[in-house]
Amino acid sequence: MENIKFEGCNVEIAKNQKEYKTLQAFQDGRVTVTCYRLSFRERIKLLFTGRLWIGQMNFGKPLQPQLPSVDMCDLLSY
Repeated sequence: MENIKFEGCNVEIAKNQKEYKTLQAFQDGRVTVTCYRLSFRERIKLLFTGRLWIGQMNFGKPLQPQLPSVDMCDLLSY
């Protein structure tokens, strides 16, 4: 799975930080949206298992709300 640039991207998070990959994102002050492209193998596995795993590094801080979706408009309606 790889993070991809998409229409509306307006920020590159962790750019020039060699310990992290640059994260293409859209931010508007209340929400951050990122987009990912699944490999063919990942698509097949998701199709058959119906499971998507999400990991978030919170470094001991409270977990932030998350909203996985297949449509960007779902993420912008909050």
